[in-house]
Amino acid sequence: MKRREFIGVLGGMATWPLVAYAQQSERLRRVGVLLGFAQNDTVAQASMTAFSQALGRLGWIEGQNIRIDYRFAGGDPALIKTYASELVGLSPDAILASTLPAAAALQQQTHTVPIVFVLVVDPVGQGFVQSLARPGGNITGFGAFDPPIIGKWLQLLKEIAPGVTRIAILFNPDAAPYAPLFNRVLEAAAPSFGITMTLAPVRSDADIEEAIVTLAREPGGALINLPDVFTAAHRDATIAAATRCGLPLMGPAEFFARSGALLSYWFDPVDMHAQAASYIDRILKGASPTELPIQQPTKFSLIINLKTAKALGLTVPPGMLDLADEVIE
Repeated sequence: MKRREFIGVLGGMATWPLVAYAQQSERLRRVGVLLGFAQNDTVAQASMTAFSQALGRLGWIEGQNIRIDYRFAGGDPALIKTYASELVGLSPDAILASTLPAAAALQQQTHTVPIVFVLVVDPVGQGFVQSLARPGGNITGFGAFDPPIIGKWLQLLKEIAPGVTRIAILFNPDAAPYAPLFNRVLEAAAPSFGITMTLAPVRSDADIEEAIVTLAREPGGALINLPDVFTAAHRDATIAAATRCGLPLMGPAEFFARSGALLSYWFDPVDMHAQAASYIDRILKGASPTELPIQQPTKFSLIINLKTAKALGLTVPPGMLDLADEVIE
């Protein structure tokens, strides 16, 4: 062997231990994900795809330098608690909590594992953080409450369905302890639109059916569905009952309008899960949740289901169609 080739071989051999050490020193990071949605829910599937892809863009590749453990509770409070305990027991580097019940269950399990939440209304009032600017503990994330936008729901409903004079607010008190926040905003704005509000707490499909049938006994009725994991999971039953009774339904998120509700005006929950990846990334790189302020939604989308409007005998004003981010025909 020539001297130059021999030196090259020695040089290559000398780097082997360094390469092996570098590969071994890059620890596989572990992230838990607890969702209030069912695994086959289209929103859950799209959200997890967006989350995984966002992590990938930040350099976190499943099976290479990160492992993600998913748990889907399907709106079941008992499962949420069980899965929260399971995920914390895996000693993850961080956990993503999707929906308020998921965040609450994880908060009960750990005060040390970093938690990033999404789809949580009033995180200060719910006791998750000390303030929006300074969370102050092991939890931070992305909030989901904007009072002016909630008041906008009445305006949009009235523009499409001017005959509406009574609105029932559907919500699950157990899944949405923040419902009084929404209800106060809606009740305060209602008189200026000539509308009276009725609270309709529901905990089952039977409750949903009864509330909608009762509202439909008199003319001028419409429905607003508050955002919570229960109403999201049971949206098909709500939309079906509203359709049978001929009532306009405002859904809190775009998947309501796409499933048959008259309209929705809210932020994109799928995009919020993608945004959460940036906080998970920063935590995995050493940031503390106390350093990451709560982010509030800034972009909202109006989606109108023109097919549903026609079935209800409603004519959507051209100006609203021009403003809509999406029109379903």
